[in-house]
Amino acid sequence: MLSDAEWQALALSLKIAGSAVGWTLIPGIALAWLLARHDFRGKSLLDGVIHLPLVLPPVVVGYLLLLTLGRQGWLGHWLQASLGITLPFTWQGAAVAGGVMAFPLLVRAVRLSLEAVDPKLEAAAATLGAGRWRVLFTITLPLALPGLLTGSVLAFARALSEFGATITFASNIPGETRTLPLALYTLIQTPGKEAAAARLCAISIAIAMLSLIASEWLARRARRRLQERDR
Repeated sequence: MLSDAEWQALALSLKIAGSAVGWTLIPGIALAWLLARHDFRGKSLLDGVIHLPLVLPPVVVGYLLLLTLGRQGWLGHWLQASLGITLPFTWQGAAVAGGVMAFPLLVRAVRLSLEAVDPKLEAAAATLGAGRWRVLFTITLPLALPGLLTGSVLAFARALSEFGATITFASNIPGETRTLPLALYTLIQTPGKEAAAARLCAISIAIAMLSLIASEWLARRARRRLQERDR
């Protein structure tokens, strides 16, 4: 049985990971569409910046978030002074950190799926009088649905497992920012908590496996529906 603190860490992790996917979904789709459908000066640079969190140490990402969104940061100071929003050391800040680390996975999966959509179908819809937005929402995105689902689930799993950026930007506050990875880290540092650490480790593995299985199942289901529709 899990203790109250362990249940709290699990519930908080799911809440933070879901919020991370929620705030990254629309920007991720927009950037994936931009990279998949347009060639422009600086495209390689933009692509590199988007994927930078994949190769940077997560602690570096957390530190950069502190410099940007901290109370003394240029954006964080404005958010606090103008809107009363404070992100560091809050669960919302943990969701921002998790979303930043998961963002490249979402963009990459959606971009690959968009690139697989035949542009001739979009051109045919346009010649029949459909506007750009209608083509996007009725042709492009439905055909790219498998990649969108896969990217969302993978981003959720990545945000759920985030550690370095979260502890740097949001700290390790019980009931506020202590997610499963942070709770596991705390238990490892506490003598006599080996059994509790093993439980959280098993839960983390189970959630990760379920996320991967769900990602594959949703993608296959979406592809099957698209194939049935084409028939």
